[in-house]
Amino acid sequence: MAQSVRLTPSMHGIEKRIVYVLASDRDSNRRYVGLTNDMRARLEWHNAGPCGYTIQHRPWRVLVTIEFPSESTAALFEKYLKSGSGRAPAKRHFGG
Repeated sequence: MAQSVRLTPSMHGIEKRIVYVLASDRDSNRRYVGLTNDMRARLEWHNAGPCGYTIQHRPWRVLVTIEFPSESTAALFEKYLKSGSGRAPAKRHFGG
């Protein structure tokens, strides 16, 4: 079951920025961290899209989504999760 965290009380009328962590159902050690404003469409793209890292490890499922008030804040958190220092906490907290 995917976890979802909202860091703002209400974001109606504001473009949503979502950081997500996916897990591969094919390879339990594979994770993918990304940024989107439409989680449903993005997951569909990862599972059916024409190219990219995720094509070899399909199907994917959502482990966690975290919604931020701005794209810049979301992008910083995504960058952290993709960094060496962010991978261990992501695995520990968002496991799968």
